[in-house]
Amino acid sequence: MINSTVEYEKAKEELRLLEDRLARLQRESPMPAKGLTKAGVRKLIARLHEELAVFEGTQGMQTADQ
Repeated sequence: MINSTVEYEKAKEELRLLEDRLARLQRESPMPAKGLTKAGVRKLIARLHEELAVFEGTQGMQTADQ
C-alpha cells in the first residue's frame, strides 16, 4: 500500500522500469518460451497501477475535504 508521495514516486519509477523490462522481453523473446516471466512482469505492473490509483484517489479525497 502506498502511504506517502515518496512511496508514490518510487512506485511510478518501478512501474516505468517494469514496463521497459516487459517491452525488452517481448522484443527478445516474442515466442511463449518466456511466457511466465512476461506474465509475472504484467502482474507486477497491474498491481502497481492499482496501488497508484488507490493512492491518487485517497489524495483526491483529502483535497476535497480541505
